Amino acid sequence: MSPKEEVVANRKEQIMNSAAALFASQGFYKTTTAHVAEAVGVTQPYVFHFFKSKEQLYLAVLERAYNRMSQAFSVVDAPPERLAEKMGEAFNGLLITHRNEMLLLMQCFTTPEPEVRKFSRETFSEIYETVLTRFESVGIPNAGMQASIFISCGLIITLSEVLEMPKLSPWCNPE
Repeated sequence: MSPKEEVVANRKEQIMNSAAALFASQGFYKTTTAHVAEAVGVTQPYVFHFFKSKEQLYLAVLERAYNRMSQAFSVVDAPPERLAEKMGEAFNGLLITHRNEMLLLMQCFTTPEPEVRKFSRETFSEIYETVLTRFESVGIPNAGMQASIFISCGLIITLSEVLEMPKLSPWCNPE
């Protein structure tokens, strides 16, 4: 990669990182591409150079988040009785390293834009299939139900994080 290509790639990453932070704090509708451009220190047309619309930028952030999650789940190695726990730990690790992206991904179904809803439906289906396949491959009984419960737990964790109410999480340590 040439130095110029590297600068462009870094700038695109900065745009996506800033967009993730803004979408997570302000929501899809209150975040504008002008806000994103200002946060990065570029012009709004520069943002449009990479992303044709705010929705495409949002979908790119969500896609990157999904890829991170999918990768994290695929590399978890654990015995059957600990697989769900270890995959949950992988999710919690992503909440630490890529918090905004993970929270956006886990809430994207609440954005009613048709393309975002389509992405949500397809992505949650893929997450379910990934988890189901992992659970079936190690012989976890009632793998479909366990995959649904696993995803439900992720949604509960997300809810407790977004509302800053750890007591909502069943894994809360009430000290």
